[in-house]
Amino acid sequence: MCPVCLRPQSACICALAQPVLAATQVLILQHPLERQEAKGTARLLHLCLPGSRLEVGEAFDPQQLQQWLYDAWPGAEAAQQTLLLYPQTPDQPAALSALTECDAPVSVRRLVLLDGTWRKSRKMLYANPLLAQLPRLALTDTGPAGYRIRKAPRAGQLSTLEAGALALQALEGWAQDAPPLQALQQSFAGLIAQHERLRPAH
Repeated sequence: MCPVCLRPQSACICALAQPVLAATQVLILQHPLERQEAKGTARLLHLCLPGSRLEVGEAFDPQQLQQWLYDAWPGAEAAQQTLLLYPQTPDQPAALSALTECDAPVSVRRLVLLDGTWRKSRKMLYANPLLAQLPRLALTDTGPAGYRIRKAPRAGQLSTLEAGALALQALEGWAQDAPPLQALQQSFAGLIAQHERLRPAH
């Protein structure tokens, strides 16, 4: 097993990761059942984003989660604004309006991603009240998913890496042809190609 990406050496994804520098700090909370998922993209996203954090669990210790959400990380400042990438519901504060109506620019922003199926991510959300209280960043008009190696229950549902890339594009103000966005997209395409190459022929 590769000690970095935690995959078999024959399917190591470390070489696929293209480092991307972003001002937004990224925290990935991964459901335990996703850790060994061969088609998962969270680990690759983590490898692409130096300084990001990936923590595994379903119901986290509230004090520990509070630190991950708001406190300074090793080599990173404390977050002035923490957003959860998740579909908007009527009872949730809208992150996008908070971004546009803020009087002063936010210098340190942290983005939280839940890595799991929709069912698993909902369980993680309601098992951790601190997550449910976060203002949400919701993706709209995302277009078709490129995650053809893993079937989504609904059209337009994206992999963690795809969703993270689009969220960072919005927060960082990247153009469609911006090198950081293209690097993330190329890393994702490389993962898809590797999986299809290693998949046994029927």
